[in-house]
Amino acid sequence: MRSIGGARFASFHATRMRLRPDPTITREALEDGKRALVKDAAWASMVGALYGGVILVGFALELGATPWHIGLLAAIPFLAQLAQLPAIALIERLRERRKIAVTAVSVSRFMIAALALVALIPDRQAALYALLGTQVLITLFGSIGGCSLNSWLHQLLAREGLGALFSRRLFWSTVLASAGALTTGYLVQHWPGAERLHAYALAFLAAGLVGFLSTYYLASVPEPVMARTGPPTPLAAMLGAPFRDASFRRVIMFMASWNFASNLAGPFVTVYLLQQLAYGMGTVTTLWIASQIANALTMYLWGRISDRLSNKAILAVALPAYFGSLIALPFTVIPHPHALTLPLLYLIHVVMGTAAGGIALATGNLGLKLAPQGQGTSYLAAVGLAGATAGGLAAIAGGALADWFATRELSVFVHFTSASAAHELVVMSFRHWEFLFALSFLCGGYVLHALSRISEGEEHSERVVVQEFVAEASRSLAQLSPIDGLKDVLLIPLGRLRDRRLRPR
Repeated sequence: MRSIGGARFASFHATRMRLRPDPTITREALEDGKRALVKDAAWASMVGALYGGVILVGFALELGATPWHIGLLAAIPFLAQLAQLPAIALIERLRERRKIAVTAVSVSRFMIAALALVALIPDRQAALYALLGTQVLITLFGSIGGCSLNSWLHQLLAREGLGALFSRRLFWSTVLASAGALTTGYLVQHWPGAERLHAYALAFLAAGLVGFLSTYYLASVPEPVMARTGPPTPLAAMLGAPFRDASFRRVIMFMASWNFASNLAGPFVTVYLLQQLAYGMGTVTTLWIASQIANALTMYLWGRISDRLSNKAILAVALPAYFGSLIALPFTVIPHPHALTLPLLYLIHVVMGTAAGGIALATGNLGLKLAPQGQGTSYLAAVGLAGATAGGLAAIAGGALADWFATRELSVFVHFTSASAAHELVVMSFRHWEFLFALSFLCGGYVLHALSRISEGEEHSERVVVQEFVAEASRSLAQLSPIDGLKDVLLIPLGRLRDRRLRPR
């Protein structure tokens, strides 16, 4: 018994020591860490596919979620980003970022696995509120872990060679996420048992287990010792500076308006496909995969274009394409669902995925480019704070509006009467969720206005951007391989703020 207890203590002590910062990091250890980061990202993407997105929304609907509940569920991850602010103080106090990240992410993934128990609660209303509460914990701990991870990797990884690293991360993340989402979607749609909630329980349990595998690889990435610094700059002062900068305030307004407009409708596309158009979970999952693959395959093209043209020019093309895709969704079922509806939906999702890739790349680059030299992190943190707040409020507002629009319909007809017959042609029709797509499209007009007020330097026409995109696509047609860099979120993590709060001695 003593030997067993001693072995357990030794194992615990070794694990604890491994999570402490490494005094020295050899080149070999760094290369091993980069390979571990690729594996961590790949398995983490599968966690998202098994538990989040389409699957999470489907689970909430199965529990009887109203539009307001769906909006709240979509808002939670945005509002949880604010937890990164107190996480900065935690990092500065403990100075062990790997330990904080691994611990927080482990708790988050344990809570994901615990959703399997939520799916087994007999009272569906109680299960729905348990889902919302669990999602708060998942995203809060995930936000804290992400804050620590961003600071850790920002110090660990040199700028050289990041393209190859992100290329590998993107390839394996896309492969595993697509496989996980496709498998889970069809499992839910074709579950052999009478209770479909059991399929969700199995998916959540699998997501938790896969998450622990991802965490294992994350724990093996080396962490450099944090540099000794002088007294920290007050957080309020650092966040206030970007808002007092009249020029950069336009960037903040643009990012806030973009996040508001996109999240007013974006979180509800899945609900629209599942409920209003009555597609199965498997079909909706394949639509999501089509969007993700289009996003990945075109990210490299957008990157090449941004090197030659301005980010503002890319946004001038990608933003109308994105909002145009949203408003096109209701027109695929006029006058009612038909044989071309599903092919059109695939086309729309491909366009949306392509546009989202350009928007993600250009918005990230725009903030980096226009932030004053030496103050980039605090300025980008202000952008992230404004974007997270706007995105969360938009999702809640969208859910509340969807409740009101549930019993409304707006249709426009062309009526033609002749001596022998009368004909009616439906030109436009909006019902329930489709009103949100229209509102998002209208808000997109203000987003473009906010973009026009930003000065980035040399201006380029939308026509030039389209020509460059087609040219790059033609050159890359035979090379459908992993591409450089993927931004999974549009918000700059607030966690990087701690890197600029501390001034060297």
